[in-house]
Amino acid sequence: MLARTSTLQEKPALDRQAPLKIALLGYRSNPYSGGQGIYLHYLSKALLAAGHEVDVISGPPYPELVDGVRLIELPSLDLFAAPNHVTALRWRHLRSLTDTFEYFSMLTGGFPEPYTFGRRLESWFRREKPRYDIVHDNQSLCYGTLALQNRGIPVVTTIHHPITSDLALALAGAESLGHRLLIKRWHNFIGMQKKVASRLHHIVTVSECSRRDIIEAFGLLPARVRVVYNGIDTETFRPLANVQRKPNQVMATASADQPLKGLAYLLRAMAMLRSHHPGLELLVVGKVKEGGETDRLLDSLGIRDRVRFVSGLRTEEIVRHYAESTVVVVPSIYEGFGFPAGEAMSCGVPVVSTDGGALPEVVGDAGKTVPVRDAGAIADAIGGLMADAGERERLGAAGRRRILERFSWQIAADQMVETYRSVHHESVET
Repeated sequence: MLARTSTLQEKPALDRQAPLKIALLGYRSNPYSGGQGIYLHYLSKALLAAGHEVDVISGPPYPELVDGVRLIELPSLDLFAAPNHVTALRWRHLRSLTDTFEYFSMLTGGFPEPYTFGRRLESWFRREKPRYDIVHDNQSLCYGTLALQNRGIPVVTTIHHPITSDLALALAGAESLGHRLLIKRWHNFIGMQKKVASRLHHIVTVSECSRRDIIEAFGLLPARVRVVYNGIDTETFRPLANVQRKPNQVMATASADQPLKGLAYLLRAMAMLRSHHPGLELLVVGKVKEGGETDRLLDSLGIRDRVRFVSGLRTEEIVRHYAESTVVVVPSIYEGFGFPAGEAMSCGVPVVSTDGGALPEVVGDAGKTVPVRDAGAIADAIGGLMADAGERERLGAAGRRRILERFSWQIAADQMVETYRSVHHESVET
């Protein structure tokens, strides 16, 4: 599907109340593959509901969008969708320089999608000549978006958190020199992101913590980075009065083998609680790799029979799991925002959260906050809540109230539109 076309250089001044024509960009945008996909889905929905015209330009896996938001597909090779991306090569994959680069980068252990998305994006803009009041990039930080800015197109970029944090933690957990080299190769795109971030005029991030970290990691001027908090889908993530809680169920949403998510510390906390809470069970929404570090830890702690992993769930199923759980734990070492905490709070479930990254900004005083990497503190907080029904009820109600008052997608969209108009006005002025 093609967007409207006109001359890119035409930038008439905007009526402060006029609907905007907005392009949201995502190099991969499936809402089930991470927070970036959630961001595109809900922000586009809220912007449409506010009366604006929204296109989403994305590489695969493509987003799920509400009716009225248009999807413009920029196909990549999408070799990660194949059972084996190395053997999935076909001659048709080498039909362009971009495709050839993408394949051979993947073949050598790289992650080229942000870079190749930018090349395809720039080509599409040259070919179609669309007119947008604002182009909003969702953390691709690619040379393509920089090229659009250099052509006078108003560009805003969201950086959820600096990927340098992920790289540092991954390297710290590497088991060998070879593993370290593979990690560095995979994160090679960070070099591009640093260069692009340093030249972008308008950056938005999703928390004050992320703002500080981004300024430090990318060497940015503070005035160039604004904060617009993410929203939570409070209509979907809500208390279910007709669902009975399981009195011994603790729940977490965490990628099992990503060190950043801190699941290992929660597993150690569960082992500590075994003697005083013999019936306690942990439900983890996420996958565990057979033979991986988390899999081995389950055996060494002797708690395999107390932990259940579920994945591939529909949103409604996740909401039901929240409703059935007595306590939700967010053990992350770092979160740029913290969707799992916000969604659990929106469901009215008491939350135990670390103080990693932006989590204290989301949780506030409506949950129990413990230091990162402290299994003992997690265990104490869980044990305290399991023994105090009144405190669980108080925190559940406070969490729901906090999300409704401060973290709705309507609030996020309204603040983002103010940013769009400011950036467009500045672009017209220059």
